Parts: sequence; structure tokens; C-alpha cells
Amino acid sequence: MKLILLLAFTSLAFAEETAGGEKDMTPWKWANFAILAAGIGYLLVKQAGPYFASRSVEIRKGIEDAQKQRADAEQRAAAMDARLANLGVEVEALRKSAREEAAQEGDRIRQETAREMAKIQANADREIASALKTAQIELKNYSAGLAIDLAREKVHRQMSPDDQETLVRNFMTDLSTS
Repeated sequence: MKLILLLAFTSLAFAEETAGGEKDMTPWKWANFAILAAGIGYLLVKQAGPYFASRSVEIRKGIEDAQKQRADAEQRAAAMDARLANLGVEVEALRKSAREEAAQEGDRIRQETAREMAKIQANADREIASALKTAQIELKNYSAGLAIDLAREKVHRQMSPDDQETLVRNFMTDLSTS
């Protein structure tokens, strides 16, 4: 501040009058310029130095962060490239696994089908055997019924009323003795 006042008074001392009685303002203009330049210089030294220093630190930090992000992005890109490179291998492995699982499932289904067919065949054999036994029994009963009917007819044809009476008497005699 003292420097500014000193410059202002010095410029007054150098002020000269011109021919028309007017004072020459050139020294004042130079003094004004010097004051302005000194003020700006002072502000620049006082304010701009720390500002530029902090701004420089921020820029360096931003550059470091950007480099870290870039390195991280490059790592991720490299990892993705590696995964993409292995993608064909992984897809082939998945296909192979799917084929093996399908083959195993097919074998399991075939085995289960064979077991079910064996059960069905066993049930069918039992039903056929049962139906055959039933048919045999029915055939025996039918044959026995026919034999009895045939025997009855034969007995009726060959037996006379006298033979019937003799049979009834013998039957009654047998009943009374028993």
C-alpha cells in the first residue's frame, strides 16, 4: 500500500503544465497504470499462486485417477477378451456336457422303459395264466355238466319204470340200515 501512495505522489511531482495552461496527464496515466499493474501483480502473487498450486494438485490427482481407471478398464477388457477367447471352449464343453447328460437320460429312460415293459409283460402273463385257469375251470364245469346231462339222458333211455322202482327200494333199504 505504501508503494501505491509513493507512486501517486511521485506522479504529481512530475506533472507539467502544457502551453495552454493545462497540465500534462501522461505521468498520471503512467502512475495509474503502475498502480493497476502493481495491484494485479500483488493479487496474482497472493491469490493465483495458491490457486494454481491447488489446481495443479487437482489436475495431477485427476490424471492419476484417470490412469487408475484406465488400468482398471484395461484389466476388465483383458479379462473379457480372455473370457471371449475361452467362450468357444466353454460352449463346446457345455455342448459335450449336454450330449453326455442327454445320453445318460436316454439310457435311464430306456432302462426304465425296459423295467416297465417287464412289469407289463409279467402282469400280462399272470392275467393270461389266470384267464387260462378260469377258462379251464369253466371248460371242466361245462364238460362235467355235459357229461351229467349225457349220463342222465342215457340213464333215462335205458331205465324202465321197473328198474326205477327197484332202485328206489334199494336206496330206501340202504337208508334204513345205515
